[in-house]
Parts: sequence; structure tokens; C-alpha cells
Amino acid sequence: MKQRFRVVIRCSKCGEKYILRGRKKDSGGYETGFIRCVCGNEANLKVDVTPE
Repeated sequence: MKQRFRVVIRCSKCGEKYILRGRKKDSGGYETGFIRCVCGNEANLKVDVTPE
């Protein structure tokens, strides 16, 4: 079983904050199911990851 991580995503465009749980992908990055902010921003996001 893979370790889970707490992923905090903050939109730099509107300031919205999302707190999600995710797992590390084999190809790098984290899988959380997050696609885009409610303002439509997909690229300009700040991501902080900490182990659970």
C-alpha cells in the first residue's frame, strides 16, 4: 500500500485553497483528482505536500 500525502493547493489567481489527500505517482507528482480551480486556473497553482 502506497503512503498517502496531504496536498495543499492554493490558486495564485483568486486565492482559493484546497486541502486534499493523494498518493505519489510512479511517473512523479501526486494523484489527488484535482483538475482546476473554480476560477478556471489550471497552471498557476502553488502546491505544498506533507506526509500523513
